Amino acid sequence: MKRIVAILAALVLLCGCLPALAELNVTGSMELEYAKQFTVDYIEGGYALITNSDGARFLTIPEGAEIPADLDEDIVPLQLPLSNLLISSTPTVSLINAIGALDAVTMTTQEYSGWYIDEVKAAMDAGKLSYIGSYKEPDFEVLTANPPPFSVFSTMLDSVPDVAEKLKELGIPYLRDTSTYETHPLGRMEWVKLYGLLLGKEKEAQAHFESQKALVDGIGAESTGKTVAMFYITSKGDLYTRKAGDYMVKMLELAGGEYALPDLKPEESGTQKIEAEEFYAGAGDADYIVYIWSMGGKPETMDAFLERSEILKDFKAVKEGNVWFTTPDYFQVNDTLGSMILDFNKMLTNTDETVKEFTYLFQLQ
Repeated sequence: MKRIVAILAALVLLCGCLPALAELNVTGSMELEYAKQFTVDYIEGGYALITNSDGARFLTIPEGAEIPADLDEDIVPLQLPLSNLLISSTPTVSLINAIGALDAVTMTTQEYSGWYIDEVKAAMDAGKLSYIGSYKEPDFEVLTANPPPFSVFSTMLDSVPDVAEKLKELGIPYLRDTSTYETHPLGRMEWVKLYGLLLGKEKEAQAHFESQKALVDGIGAESTGKTVAMFYITSKGDLYTRKAGDYMVKMLELAGGEYALPDLKPEESGTQKIEAEEFYAGAGDADYIVYIWSMGGKPETMDAFLERSEILKDFKAVKEGNVWFTTPDYFQVNDTLGSMILDFNKMLTNTDETVKEFTYLFQLQ
């Protein structure tokens, strides 16, 4: 922020104008340990300037305070407290729910049947939270009649630019939640601090983040020496594995595991389509398989799993009974990534099978 202020001061000298925020006193910045995709600068008077990695900026306006004069056109003022929100990103909803602020959300683009968060389903049952159509085709008549003062979409909004344009036309400000670009899994979860700021739950957000971080810190970074393959196979038979730079691979490493394909694009996140034979050559001897169930055809039994590809029966992990699936809610929640990492550690270290309860993994029998 100091650099921004310096640039603004230079502009004043050059053009004789008074840029927005030039007279406001920056008192500090939000402390972020892992998140790199947003920043928050605290400003005297209870204001806060949020800067997203995509360049979007938002200024929170304390209750009863005025919007600063001559505010830069690209800065969106958000009058607090916020309510009647549209939250399209399901992981964002999980973070908001974790800090006890779900009542501020009244609209979602996820159908009832697709939710795995009990509190969300209860809110929909009670008529407090409504489905307004998918993120690709939200009900703009509803949004026109009851425009939310703020909305959050995932980066999938980029695939439907007409929706983004319509939101602008209706005057509905939106934040692209870019947490999927975070390279560290705890960075994704640290976005809870941003939503805590927006919804008056900063203390709750900090406490929640610290509690999940403590689970990871309690594991320690020592390697178990166990290797893990992480993949899924589509209904068309295409095999996708996680790239070595993916956040799920980082979760595995924090849990003490080693990725079976460490040289597969270690600087990139996401998944990589790969031929089954090539995948087997690199991951066939992995000690464990973590199969991404929600994306991989959803097999319910070992026989159904083996039907996904003839080559699976030859995997070491299959022969030794170390095939694990992620639960259906795995990609819907960002608030419990620490618990997910702990589950990975339990999987890797539970050699005597004393641990029977897992939250985000289940062993295929």
